[in-house]
Amino acid sequence: MLRKTILGILTLGVVAASCNNDDDAGNVITESNLTLNLSGLEDLGADYLYEGWVIVDGAPVSTGTFSVNASGELSSSTFTLKTETLNAATAFVLSIEPNPDTDPSPAATKILSGEFGDANTATVGLTPVGDGDFLDSAGSFFLRTPTDEAMGDPNNMNDHYGVWFGTPGAPPTASLVLPKLKDGWKYEGWVVSQGVPISTGTFTTGDVADDNAGASNGFSETASNGPMLPGEDFFRNAPTGVTFPLDVREQTVVISIEPSPDNSAAPFLLKPLVGTAGMKTAPETYQFDLNSGSFPSGSVSR
Repeated sequence: MLRKTILGILTLGVVAASCNNDDDAGNVITESNLTLNLSGLEDLGADYLYEGWVIVDGAPVSTGTFSVNASGELSSSTFTLKTETLNAATAFVLSIEPNPDTDPSPAATKILSGEFGDANTATVGLTPVGDGDFLDSAGSFFLRTPTDEAMGDPNNMNDHYGVWFGTPGAPPTASLVLPKLKDGWKYEGWVVSQGVPISTGTFTTGDVADDNAGASNGFSETASNGPMLPGEDFFRNAPTGVTFPLDVREQTVVISIEPSPDNSAAPFLLKPLVGTAGMKTAPETYQFDLNSGSFPSGSVSR
């Protein structure tokens, strides 16, 4: 009788364990890896991080944050998520987020994205930055100092101290061919002198004055004495380490795409247009070259 009782208890224990395992099996949450294979990203400094997102049913789900060192290496390239979430994801987006970040939603500064479709790998590109891929970007610039001329000296013989993005004339006209930027981004002009990049100001379109016009941190351009173009004359308010007036001849001229708000006073990694000024001032014009090598790229696999 005692033997039967013990066997009965053991049998009940096996049945109970079997039921518990079945319950657990029904609630098991499996996980899978999302792997980033990205190149061309840069160090954002201590105040910003990159954050990945997968889009599931139209909503963003964070895949985690990472930084990039001076060599372009990601601090982490593999992230673990629920398998169900990854299988349902239709796209991947990479954003630039403040550090620390109090907002659980993606910032407006989205830099890369790609769609999975029916595949397990998404090729990512600059689609979140502008309405286009930037491969048709083009334009020209000229050397002239219209702010000095506006002050009553049309024959100042110092046009090599200014650079403007457009075609010279009376009035000068816009020449930049650039996609319209999405929220979170602005264009910025630069002259690189002796290795030091000097901003000419931020802008969103090439047929209006840039944000330096009339700004307290501007150089010589006021709200009314420059043309309706992005650009700058370098006469006053020189940045630390730079001597004005600045001779732009034979210097590198750059158009970059900057996060807004900006993470750094230096040019961001996206530099679609780069040119070199010659020795002649306006009416001579100089063409920008497409700098597609500055565009980050890669793929994301689930």
